[in-house]
Amino acid sequence: MSDLEKAARDAIEAADNSEMVQQIAAILAAQQLLAQQQPQAPTAPAQSFDAKKWVVIGGVVVSVGMAVAVFAVAVAIGAVCATACLLILRAMWRDYLKGK
Repeated sequence: MSDLEKAARDAIEAADNSEMVQQIAAILAAQQLLAQQQPQAPTAPAQSFDAKKWVVIGGVVVSVGMAVAVFAVAVAIGAVCATACLLILRAMWRDYLKGK
């Protein structure tokens, strides 16, 4: 390829690039105009702090937590009792098989 062909190809490419840049600039300008024309959504007024709501939420969380803790303790006591019962029955079964 000669330098003249390279230069011609570069000129065509530059022209394409300048058209693309112009199109991008036009799209951006149109988006800015649309953003300016759209009405802004009204913002809701800030809600005041409601201490009663948070006291109720805290009370519910503490109550549920205590109920879960009591349930967990009950399950643990049941597991210990069941284990002790099984160990005692196993020992009795061994004694029975030995003929004592």
